[in-house]
Amino acid sequence: MTKLLTPRRSVCAAFALNGLLLGAWASRVPAVVEKHGLSESGFGILLLAMGVGALVSFPLAGRLADGFGAVRLTRWIMLAYLTTLILIGLAPTVPLLGVALFFFGMSHGAMDVTMNSWASEVEKHLRRSIMSSFHAMWSLGAGLGAATGFAATSWDLSIAAHFPLVALLGAGLLAPLTRAHWTSTTRPHDRSAPVFALPRGPLVLVGVIALSAGLGEGALADWSAIFLADVTGAGPSQATLGYAAFSVTMVAMRLSVDPLITRLGPAVVARAGGLAAALGIAIATGFATLPAALLGFVLMGVGYAALVPLAFSRAAADPVVPPGQGIASVATLGYGAMLLGPPVIGFVAEVSSLRLGFVLLGGFALLVALVAPVLRRAPA
Repeated sequence: MTKLLTPRRSVCAAFALNGLLLGAWASRVPAVVEKHGLSESGFGILLLAMGVGALVSFPLAGRLADGFGAVRLTRWIMLAYLTTLILIGLAPTVPLLGVALFFFGMSHGAMDVTMNSWASEVEKHLRRSIMSSFHAMWSLGAGLGAATGFAATSWDLSIAAHFPLVALLGAGLLAPLTRAHWTSTTRPHDRSAPVFALPRGPLVLVGVIALSAGLGEGALADWSAIFLADVTGAGPSQATLGYAAFSVTMVAMRLSVDPLITRLGPAVVARAGGLAAALGIAIATGFATLPAALLGFVLMGVGYAALVPLAFSRAAADPVVPPGQGIASVATLGYGAMLLGPPVIGFVAEVSSLRLGFVLLGGFALLVALVAPVLRRAPA
């Protein structure tokens, strides 16, 4: 088996494992709410704890990855991530559930930074773009995690049984595949650098690209079904098609876009992505029919698919900022946008309309097309 393990396959396994655990959690949210008798506001506070845990972890994981090596830290954090999923299922009270979710978010976010840093090292070693394919593995893992939730619900398994089984599945099947030999580069710790640093220099615009993509992905996850129901008049079953169309397109694009990035360059692909997403939003909001909205969501999937992988690759290749810190700073903006974007769209929908909220996403997509040249890697 050792001969079959390559660094690229090991990174793919790490991404798939990260997605598997998050997908399993997301698939059982109704069961968690029911078990603890949570109100919408109460559950919102718990989600905030999970999000804060992730945001806190980004800069810390970036520094530690630079100091100890991304591959070693990814494997350590993986164990914590598996454990915290189990703790969510076993939490007997709401306060303990909040603590478990905080550390679940923290371990998820930390692993997100370190595995992307590891991925950037493998990408640099292979001398071609492969980051999008890693993110496709994350999406496939998340889909598998959601499938375990469907199976657990069908078999009437509690989360106390389901989550340990998923952790066992990940530890038994995916974790061993991350053991390919790889030695990460390390950098001495800069004591003068702030711990919670936002992007600086050219990485500010790279962060804007991640932020714009995060806004779009978060909006589609939380608002696509409501958009189809309220704006196009779609029925309950039809309303589920929007996010499905978007997600399937994202996976397909991430599996196929790397050769285009290698051939055309990251700036060209990002500019095309921003324009495709903006066109999709224009079609969905302008025609406001079910077929038009679904076409628009597909174009948004085409447009957004490569943006976060491209932003992470550029952050890791920055000639000034260490890879871990660069990825962490960009991830803070991207993940923060995924957390804060949907509530902002909800506010805009409340005071105006949901269509206007989506139009604002189009403005950010056009901004991506404008600043795309920043993704050209500067010489080290």
